Amino acid sequence: MENWTEIKITVPVERVDEAGAIASMTVPYGIYIEDYSDLEEQAMAIAKIDLIDEELLQKDRTKGIVHIYISPEENPQEAVSFISDRLRAEGIDFAIDLGNCAREDWENNWKQYFKPIAVGKKLLIHPVWIEDYDAQGRIPLHLEPGVAFGTGTHETTRLCLEALEENILPGTHMLDVGCGSGILSMAGMLLGAEAATGVDIDRLAVKVAVENGRLNGLCEPAFHMIHGNLTDRVSGKFQVVTANIVADAIIALTPSIIDFLDEGAAYIVSGIIDTREDEVVACLTENGFAIEKRLTESGWVCMICRRNSRL
Repeated sequence: MENWTEIKITVPVERVDEAGAIASMTVPYGIYIEDYSDLEEQAMAIAKIDLIDEELLQKDRTKGIVHIYISPEENPQEAVSFISDRLRAEGIDFAIDLGNCAREDWENNWKQYFKPIAVGKKLLIHPVWIEDYDAQGRIPLHLEPGVAFGTGTHETTRLCLEALEENILPGTHMLDVGCGSGILSMAGMLLGAEAATGVDIDRLAVKVAVENGRLNGLCEPAFHMIHGNLTDRVSGKFQVVTANIVADAIIALTPSIIDFLDEGAAYIVSGIIDTREDEVVACLTENGFAIEKRLTESGWVCMICRRNSRL
């Protein structure tokens, strides 16, 4: 019998719906949320009784738990890294329970699910622990994602990589907001960008990105990874800006990103589940952006946008 991986995310109960929305982005078959904050009211409304099992009454009413289940053929670490990264970005306190799998085993065993991946027309994402592989004429991007989000297996990352292929030109300076493993910044430079700046609030993600850059022969000053907030740590103008983050973060980011865009720059946004697309489009339009191209896969949306230069 095949074993599925259960991931339990515990958060303050008032943030459980937000955490659930983030967690649901990692699996196509739904999630389960434990929320006992209004247990008595729910019991009366649903069952018309006020007699509740003592075990339920002992539940912590201040916490909510989001459960997701990862099938054996999928990469559980990708989901853990994605969720952790996005919860931190939203300022949500959390704890993740990896179930019966020991942490030291978890971080190594997931690698069996990550194989070389052809992306777009030019790139091959190559896990560094696989020595025997055929690039088939593609540009290999060597990657050790560690615990940072971004291996190229998730639809949001693949869509961004495809969008980059269309927008990176010789001499391009690009900015990646929420750089994670550094995969987009590395791809940009391997595709011909002159320089790439990545920024992330997760210090560990930035460390992983720097190490991945070295694996691909990329280093300072051209490959510049920064720990901190965008507006505090980054300056200058860029011809390509990527933001592979959740819809709410894109909506919050967009008004301030204008200051970092060179004239005619491509603003590539991804990580948008299709049910939130209208909200993101409304924000982009309000801030003077036109949608140049829309890419989709499995309910995920990536958009290439440009701002009216007259604004």
